[in-house]
Amino acid sequence: MNTQDSYKERMKAQLKEWSAQIDVLEAKAERAGADLKVKKAEAIRDLRAKQHAASAKMSELNSATDEAWDRVKVTADKLWDDLKTGLAAAHDKFK
Repeated sequence: MNTQDSYKERMKAQLKEWSAQIDVLEAKAERAGADLKVKKAEAIRDLRAKQHAASAKMSELNSATDEAWDRVKVTADKLWDDLKTGLAAAHDKFK
């Protein structure tokens, strides 16, 4: 397996894990009171948007040529970092 394939597999697994974490946060939000439910729903919408952007970038990575790979990977790494940071912040808020 080459480096690009390895990277894509790691990111695919990470996206799957993060999706499951967002699902858990959604379940917690459903059990919250009305005021907290609205705030948590906003946080989840933001996370889902980041998740969809990361998934779209993953699709772009899958079709990227060798010449475009590095450029697309830089953007993908930023999206992954944003999603990771957003999940950590949401976990803190949802405690």
